[in-house]
Amino acid sequence: MPSPSGSSTLSKPAPRFASIGSPYFGIMLAVMAVVLILSNIGASKGVVLGPIITDGGFFLFPLAYILGDVMSEVYGFKVARKAIITSFALSVFASLCYWVIIILPGFNDDYGTAKQAAIEGALGPVPQIVLASLLAFLAGQTINSWILVKMKARTGEKSLWARLMGSSVVGEFVDTLIFCSIAASVIGISDAGSFVNYVLVGFVYKTAVEFLFVPITVLVVGWIKKREPSYGVS
Repeated sequence: MPSPSGSSTLSKPAPRFASIGSPYFGIMLAVMAVVLILSNIGASKGVVLGPIITDGGFFLFPLAYILGDVMSEVYGFKVARKAIITSFALSVFASLCYWVIIILPGFNDDYGTAKQAAIEGALGPVPQIVLASLLAFLAGQTINSWILVKMKARTGEKSLWARLMGSSVVGEFVDTLIFCSIAASVIGISDAGSFVNYVLVGFVYKTAVEFLFVPITVLVVGWIKKREPSYGVS
């Protein structure tokens, strides 16, 4: 029936999401956690590629954001936040394990001493890297997921490309700035010029990778939506 003003009141449909009862969410969560742990180890090494300064985890980390985009789009903000917190809890656990491994007494021969030094050099800086990742990834991924879901509430199932790209720009910038500010000293960056290079290269690289993978991310999102029996079921 028409409203008193003579026009019908139309409400915008709520965005569609899936529950986490199927195995797909568990698989993506496991991959995200492994990628994050490996990225934290790789990030303790500074990498110089000509004029470009980055860290050893540069080729892994964007994958975690792509997985975050998929989970946010398919399962919603609350589920994506749960994945972020779970991944970091596992990362903290891994860091504690590294600490125990380092302090355990080893062999006193030349090989044992060299091995101990190598382990300390490889895993020793990781706790500070984990702290950087905790703050950066938590802030960046949360903002990324929140923006994506808010945009979905406005556009529905349309404009997935715009959601993925728009949320990634903001999330990656926040993530990169926080991470680089904390982790720079661990990988040996001490002057302002190198720090700016580190931030800009990290942001541009991560964002560019996400943009390049948007077509694949769209296909993965569509594939999972079709196979999630609960997607769009209230």
